[in-house]
Amino acid sequence: MDLDPVALSRVQFAFTVSFHIIFPAFTIGLAAWLATLEGLHLATGNALYRRLFAFWLKVFAVAFGMGVVSGIVMAFQFGTNWSELATRTGPIQGPLLAYESFTAFLLEATFFGVLMFGRDRVPRWAYFASTLMVALGTTFSAFWIMANNTWMQVPMAYELTAAGDTVPTDWGEILFNDVLWVRFPHMLLGAYLTTAFCVAATGAWYLLRHRHRQAARTMLAMGLGLAAVLTPAQIVVGHFNGEYTAEHQPAKFTAMEGRWQTEQPARLLLLAWPDVAAERNAWELGIPYLGSFVTQGNFSAEEPGIVTVPEDERPPFLIPFYGFRVMVGLGLIMLALSWGGVWLMAKGRLRDPERLPRWFLWATFLHFPSGFIAVLAGWFTAEVGRQPWVVQGLLRTADAVTPSLSGEAVLVSLAAYVTVYALIFSAGTFYIYRLLRAGLDETDPDATDDAAPTLGPTPEPGVTPSRPLGAAGSSFRPGAAPSAPRRDPA
Repeated sequence: MDLDPVALSRVQFAFTVSFHIIFPAFTIGLAAWLATLEGLHLATGNALYRRLFAFWLKVFAVAFGMGVVSGIVMAFQFGTNWSELATRTGPIQGPLLAYESFTAFLLEATFFGVLMFGRDRVPRWAYFASTLMVALGTTFSAFWIMANNTWMQVPMAYELTAAGDTVPTDWGEILFNDVLWVRFPHMLLGAYLTTAFCVAATGAWYLLRHRHRQAARTMLAMGLGLAAVLTPAQIVVGHFNGEYTAEHQPAKFTAMEGRWQTEQPARLLLLAWPDVAAERNAWELGIPYLGSFVTQGNFSAEEPGIVTVPEDERPPFLIPFYGFRVMVGLGLIMLALSWGGVWLMAKGRLRDPERLPRWFLWATFLHFPSGFIAVLAGWFTAEVGRQPWVVQGLLRTADAVTPSLSGEAVLVSLAAYVTVYALIFSAGTFYIYRLLRAGLDETDPDATDDAAPTLGPTPEPGVTPSRPLGAAGSSFRPGAAPSAPRRDPA
């Protein structure tokens, strides 16, 4: 059987990066959430924020660990599968990835230990500063990755050597160009929204089960309140991303829009069933004139179709088309759900959970994976839409693979990655599930309320903030009284 090493290498990298991006999309926002909770506790002295911090710190520890483990192998693939890419673009991509280690990993590795074990060993201001440094480290990590990926999407400030290698000519332009500073906020807002809906979904889940009602109300209110502010901002930033794509990557943009033929004025296609073989849409639902207005600000502008792009430079049509619509559709649902939550809070229903519609709580709970799906859909749109280029207009994907690589070798490594990652994902998901079922360590002020029966396991002694993974390995006893947090001996 003739196995194509290029196709298999693409599948392998797509698998590892898709698996990995789930965790940074969560931990970037979760680190900022933890810093916010610790800051509120420091400013107000409210013990509720301290309890929420201890609860989410355990989840952060597990997700952060899985993100680090799943991301390590991606760097190795540049040498094993994509050596031509590493050789040709190493003078630019190498420093960008190294800067991530020097800044992001340094901050995270230094201060993450303080978060886990320093609560009773450092002053309160120092502990709060550590939460800020971890949040800053995760943000730096996102910045350097997006700087590297943006250069691959829109290469700039480089020159070619006689051997065909790229060397930087202006680091300032590489790091401070307009495209990067549109794409980086888009990714950052996506991570924050992912965390916001996970927090809100957790609060809704506890309210549905009448557990931790005070903490659940806080999680629901803060998660939906943040999403109500960030979702409109994300929509605006997403529009700016579309503008840069139309300017620098017209082939990707036509696939995203679902436009085969040039139109003037252009429609905005909402849904369609593309027929790639016939280069048309079998059926479609669109709004006349709006495509021209959204892209260029007037109702009569001409918009090119993908037939204007040479066939050997066209991206796969279906993934950018549907991926873009999944991302936008989930964004609109986020907007409706978060604004609906704010409306309920304005009516005062959140003060009494019994007045909250159960359908709304279920909708919020079931919406917890929306951020992850939207991030993956956006990432697929950006990466698949760039094909057949690995560096837009500069290096084709087929020319970037390791020349000596065989299809059989890639197949073996791909099978190994799938097996190991499946084990990691399953174990990590199980850990987080157990932590969520265990709930908060301390007793809710309203835990004795008749309307708040204990449903599900509660933590046993020894499952404490200083032992974040202890919940996963312990045997829970339904109905057992929760323990107080343990102070580690100085």
